[in-house]
Amino acid sequence: MVDKSQVLSLCRSLLRAGRKYPDYNIREYTKRRTLDGFRMNKNLTDPSKVEEAYAEGKSQLEVVERVVKVYLAYPPKTKNIMELKLQ
Repeated sequence: MVDKSQVLSLCRSLLRAGRKYPDYNIREYTKRRTLDGFRMNKNLTDPSKVEEAYAEGKSQLEVVERVVKVYLAYPPKTKNIMELKLQ
């Protein structure tokens, strides 16, 4: 059984992992997608559906962490307009 603290921890982990992207657009997409996914599933009450959603979130966290490693190893050569404005 997945409890509330595990779900919140997963949400925080996904948000933290998304902040590691060097590209502004991907950071914002990851943040938006994470929050939308958790909002969409916030009313789940069936334990099997909650377990299923939690497992999907964990697999997405693994994907994000793996892609961040690749993205950091091979960063884009140019910056986008949002990153130029922030400097």
